[in-house]
Amino acid sequence: MNVTTLNTIEKFEIQAYAKSRNVDRKDHVPFSGSPRKHPWDPEKIILIVDPFTAGTFYYEFKIKDIGFAEELASMTNIDGESVAMARIWVKKKSVATQSTPFVVDSIRHF
Repeated sequence: MNVTTLNTIEKFEIQAYAKSRNVDRKDHVPFSGSPRKHPWDPEKIILIVDPFTAGTFYYEFKIKDIGFAEELASMTNIDGESVAMARIWVKKKSVATQSTPFVVDSIRHF
């Protein structure tokens, strides 16, 4: 999956809770980025860490492992395009995926 594909995935709307009563730093870890619907698994989300950077990476989390979500300020690039950002609190010991897409190109021999 490349960055272009990630940008075409539908935005994942997060409903933030009023208070984080259920979330404790002892039991949860925060991750920030732009949330997106997973392209084929409705029980997961993708969190793109820096959506306007060519060399960005993303996380995949199971929705059931998210204890709390909060909206952050939107991120805007130099062309005025804007994406929603969020901080999600994920239960410790949850299994998640971190992925770094890249373009395969020819290898230069010097």
